[in-house]
Amino acid sequence: MKIAGICGSLRKGSYNWLLLKAAEELLPEGLSLTIASIDELPLYNADLDFPLTTERPETVNIFRDTLAEADGVLIVSPEYNYSIPGGLKNAVDWASRGSDSPLLNKPVALMGASPGLLGTVRMQLAFLPVFQFLNMQVIHKPEVLISQANTKFDEDGNLLDSKAKELISRKLENLKAHLLNNQK
Repeated sequence: MKIAGICGSLRKGSYNWLLLKAAEELLPEGLSLTIASIDELPLYNADLDFPLTTERPETVNIFRDTLAEADGVLIVSPEYNYSIPGGLKNAVDWASRGSDSPLLNKPVALMGASPGLLGTVRMQLAFLPVFQFLNMQVIHKPEVLISQANTKFDEDGNLLDSKAKELISRKLENLKAHLLNNQK
């Protein structure tokens, strides 16, 4: 089974890129992860989308195709201004449009890392109405809110926190179980 991983941070050395890499290393057997990059997506503009045009921008097509080929989605993101980072929301806007949206009804797991004390709790709450609109199947438990992320990774980017690893592993196992149930 395939999952598409999306990082809400554009900074390659961010704690959330490190968290996504840690999740990739902790994937349960039977799951593979492909990164669905948001780095090159243009700002959403309905003039560049159906039905006003016959061709979306190529970077949008690649992003949407990566999501369409996945059985589920893993979003790993920081929290900006108590909410979803603009670049990530833009990516979701591109992927959510049209009856061919690759996000409709798709299972999704969400996690995030922050140097702050609350982790990414407000970003994760801000996503709930978006997931509801897209009828996405949210894997709520366990919550993965990595606080004080600046103390959780070593200088090589390896996740050191055993409790965080346990939570990530359980979240991914729950995503896998949900995907298996959907195949029945």
